[in-house]
Amino acid sequence: MPETQISGGFAALGLPSYLVEKLSNLGITEPTPIQQGAIPPALKGQDVVGIAQTGTGKTLAFGLPMAVALRQGGTGLVLAPTRELAIQILESLYQIGIRGALLIGGAPMMRQIQQLRSNPDVVVATPGRLKDHMAQRTIDLSNVSIAVLDEADRMLDMGFAPVIRLILAATPSTRQTMLFSATMPREIAELAATHVRNPVRIEITPSGTAPTAVEQDWIVVPKDQKPHTLARLLEETKGSVLIFARTRHGACRLTKSVRLGGHSAAEIHSDRTLAQRTNALSGFKSGEYRVLVATDIAARGIDVKDISLVINYDVPECPEDYVHRIGRTGRAGAGGRAITLVTPEQGHHARDIERLLGKLAPQSPHAKPAGDPRRETQTHGPRRHRGGANRRGR
Repeated sequence: MPETQISGGFAALGLPSYLVEKLSNLGITEPTPIQQGAIPPALKGQDVVGIAQTGTGKTLAFGLPMAVALRQGGTGLVLAPTRELAIQILESLYQIGIRGALLIGGAPMMRQIQQLRSNPDVVVATPGRLKDHMAQRTIDLSNVSIAVLDEADRMLDMGFAPVIRLILAATPSTRQTMLFSATMPREIAELAATHVRNPVRIEITPSGTAPTAVEQDWIVVPKDQKPHTLARLLEETKGSVLIFARTRHGACRLTKSVRLGGHSAAEIHSDRTLAQRTNALSGFKSGEYRVLVATDIAARGIDVKDISLVINYDVPECPEDYVHRIGRTGRAGAGGRAITLVTPEQGHHARDIERLLGKLAPQSPHAKPAGDPRRETQTHGPRRHRGGANRRGR
């Protein structure tokens, strides 16, 4: 795949003046690297494969060329892995003048059918709900002129590969396709080889790279001391905190515990209704809730500015999820901090993440279990290192 490198402002990327003005009114004047790389070939109608961390501006990287292309006719289609990310994408597209229909699970089908009947510029959907509409013949994809797969690796992780292939097969073979992903596993390469035509590949960071602006610490702590350690971290930290739990039941228990500690908190996971998840996320953005407790369903769907701290209360089973979790802080190059609580028995998880990062898991020098200052940190978990790592719903 050919590669491209372009520098300069949005006007230099070939965008029309009306879009440059819209961006300026939004306070967006300088393109991010993924936008610099993806926009020029996309404006020419070329297919694009973009590899970049979350929080690097991928929505505008495909949204701006889409806004230009759709003025010539046709319909846009954007697939996203989670409801939250789909909502976020549609909000961003609306800001640059694109009218859209939102097809996500948990929302009334009839309302979505009404949106489709209004001839939207773009359909933003989760794969499962779009498949439902296809089965009920409430959507026709034969007019799709440009299709985008956002967070493609996450969609494949969630088992959506067969559905994605079904959806793409229902669109014209002449469509323009853009695929964006934070990682490039074999399954994504195979998907691109089948459904993307001679794409321009833009790889801003190597697959699996952790955000360099995020200060990472790992605290080795016995399992029974984790609640006390979390309470201490919340007391020591100012600002908003995002906590990741491994299971929805664990997230529910953590939320109750955090509230008992005197902190305003909400939870977001698959057992929550769409209205509850939307309320939790909007409340976290507005500051109504200082703490948001989430499962990995939210790792790709939360775009909140100035999150002070991300806490991995549970070590993720999938090493790639570690990168996506800590990417919720330090957005768009801003500084951030992430702390992972790891038990002495979880050394194998640490080693898996070390292999992905290409360096040692950063262990906090203050990693003594809370409530027992005499007890020394266990040493057979992650090895000592500190600093940002720079290597590798339906």
